[in-house]
Amino acid sequence: MTKKIGFIGLGIMGKPMALNLLKAGHTLTVFDLNEEAIRSLQEAGAKGAVSAAEAASESDIIITMLPKGEHVEAVVSGDQGILTTAAPGTVIVDMSSISPVTSRALAAFAKQHQVEFIDAPVSGGEPKAIDGTLAIMAGGEESIFEQVKDVLLSTMGTEVVLVGANGSGTTAKLANQIIVNLNIAAMSEALVLAAKSGIAIDKMYEAIRGGLAGSAVLDAKVPLILERNFEPGGRIDINLKDLTNVMETAHDIGVPLPLSSQLLEIFHALKADGKSGLDHGGIVQYYEKMAHVEVKKG
Repeated sequence: MTKKIGFIGLGIMGKPMALNLLKAGHTLTVFDLNEEAIRSLQEAGAKGAVSAAEAASESDIIITMLPKGEHVEAVVSGDQGILTTAAPGTVIVDMSSISPVTSRALAAFAKQHQVEFIDAPVSGGEPKAIDGTLAIMAGGEESIFEQVKDVLLSTMGTEVVLVGANGSGTTAKLANQIIVNLNIAAMSEALVLAAKSGIAIDKMYEAIRGGLAGSAVLDAKVPLILERNFEPGGRIDINLKDLTNVMETAHDIGVPLPLSSQLLEIFHALKADGKSGLDHGGIVQYYEKMAHVEVKKG
């Protein structure tokens, strides 16, 4: 069954996700601060809006995919925000990676306006956003989740799991980001060790990928690193934001995370070195700089 959907945030991830909603036949109204992004969706069949409020006024479900928590707060509760026009019973599905504290606060505020809220961040990066195979981890009331599950599963993800109450999806995403980014960091150390030792990195990758060292991260990132391709699928600055949320959440509940803490400092070092716009596979460049070696084919 097709739905009237608003989509706010047409960046690296949001644009292909919105396009997949159009391909599935949903009626889509989009908004972004980037007018060119809106035009590209209009050319694909979406209606453009001049504000989040306008997009919300024409939608039963409103999806947000934005860089930071403050952006989501502004879009939901600002002067031209969703809650100024959303009808009672409208469902906001926030697919951004923000803190659980912010997710729970927004859910409570939306409830005061008779609007429902699901936090549903994703994992998989731009390639999986394009082909509609994202992993989606959700938090919210089960009855509300069931209203939007088919839209998420049929257009954007192959795995859509309700983890628990509001904030559970964003908490699961923080855990996901720890695993993904520490995996990239460990992989980077190994690649730099091998490169400095003088062995063929492509052959080493071929040798280890079928064993316990093999992973989705290894297969996604090593070929790109060998080609020196750091075009962003998941930018360093966005992952720095995520790791900052990880550490703030961990400190709030009294959980020590020594490896995540060290990785956060590596992200800050990469930002200071002008590399914040690179894909997070660019973590390898931190280790390369210290070891005076470059990981490449051969």
